[in-house]
Amino acid sequence: MKILCAASEAAPFAHTGGLGDVAGALPKALSRFGHDVRLIMPLYRAVDARRYHLRTVIDGLRIPAASGPLTVDVLEGRLAGEGPVYFIRHDPSFHRAGLYQDSSAQDYPDNAERFALFCRSVLEACRRIDFQPEVLHAHDWQTALLPVYLKTALSDDHSFQRTSTVFTIHNLGYQGLFPPEVFPSLMLSRELFTPAGLEFYGKGNLLKGGLIFADLLTTVSPRYSREIQTAEHGFGLDGVLRERQRDLFGVLNGIDPEEWNPAHDPHIATHYTVDDLSGKAQCKADLQQRLKLPVKATVPLLGVISRLAGQKGLDLLSGILETLMALNVQLVLLGSGEKGLEATFRDAAAKYPSKLAVRIGFDTPLSHQIEAGADLFLMPSRYEPCGLNQMYSLAYGTIPVVRATGGLDDTVVQFDPVTGQGNGVKFQEATTTAFLQAIWQALELYREKALWLQIITNAMTADFTWNRSAGEYEQLYRRAVEKKGRQR
Repeated sequence: MKILCAASEAAPFAHTGGLGDVAGALPKALSRFGHDVRLIMPLYRAVDARRYHLRTVIDGLRIPAASGPLTVDVLEGRLAGEGPVYFIRHDPSFHRAGLYQDSSAQDYPDNAERFALFCRSVLEACRRIDFQPEVLHAHDWQTALLPVYLKTALSDDHSFQRTSTVFTIHNLGYQGLFPPEVFPSLMLSRELFTPAGLEFYGKGNLLKGGLIFADLLTTVSPRYSREIQTAEHGFGLDGVLRERQRDLFGVLNGIDPEEWNPAHDPHIATHYTVDDLSGKAQCKADLQQRLKLPVKATVPLLGVISRLAGQKGLDLLSGILETLMALNVQLVLLGSGEKGLEATFRDAAAKYPSKLAVRIGFDTPLSHQIEAGADLFLMPSRYEPCGLNQMYSLAYGTIPVVRATGGLDDTVVQFDPVTGQGNGVKFQEATTTAFLQAIWQALELYREKALWLQIITNAMTADFTWNRSAGEYEQLYRRAVEKKGRQR
């Protein structure tokens, strides 16, 4: 199949989180199945054009815009052994300090126009490079206008008569909401600004457009696909999603075994495997030393790598810090986010320097070192569409303690000491009491060496690689193509 993946970010070029990880890894996995898969994204300032040997393949491509045609360039790059990656260059829109926000963490006020331009550029670029995708896979609100344009303004365009669309919701909490006066600049008919279209409580909702107009919808875990159809997790769009439930599928994200594998991870102190775990102890000692914690092999080391936000349940962690610090444990935390939480954890680290190490920011090598060196990994999310860190943790034999929601519930199986089955510890209620009880339960398992070895073995032998997930996407793509064929 000819497949075009359109995303606002993709690793390793420029990414801020899980969306970028998925957009970078899925095309590689699909290519291994023999498909012609291409990726397209904006050319941000953060993209290193020299490093990735980008070259201009289309110069001066004219794009329709409400204020008159705009001109973009299309550049092409490629990673070793993989399909082409295209970049839309429009410096006034994308050559900025951040992908979506300025240096003060404020959304760019023209984000709607920026990504509307990107979507129209994707379609115009397909014509010029003579690539007519059978499947156009769009990700999150930034690309949600792609299926909208194809079903409305470009519905009679012969270039896309055979193109089906799949739209993936990575996090329904981010919808691309904009004031109504922005709507005309998106090159959409005013008739679409209704409750049956993209209007949403008086605002324009770009993600809603993808939900309505795409041929098939996916989310990043089976449980999340069910959760978002409820009022609790639907962010006002649960009714729209229930109407499309026959076209809505949950496909669990995967992890890239080339990047996240303790057997050959270049960032960690010593490599190890499930058959020889001796290196994990050395990774723990290295992490303790790096973060200036006492090097103690028998003290349980708890790890956290997260955006510091209420959604991630980090307020639950801050609520039990005093109790945790009274136990014989160490805790390392890497992340950034809400200033109040950043200050809370910084202050606690100053108060408990021998037990708590906090690093505010983003640090790729350190994230790998935490996954390898920690004994337990904490993810108390209030909701979690999929989550990747629990999968990284399982691959590294670092046992996850998670709230049973979304993809966390799909990937972490409660360990049963009687049967020896399971790979982690889960709790149900988003309360400090339930979270603390789960940590105590995990610490009890840690003290039982035979049980601890069993749970580590279970964790490291689970398969959460992209090969499995890509196979599910391949089936959905074929379904989307068949549906499109019935519509013609």
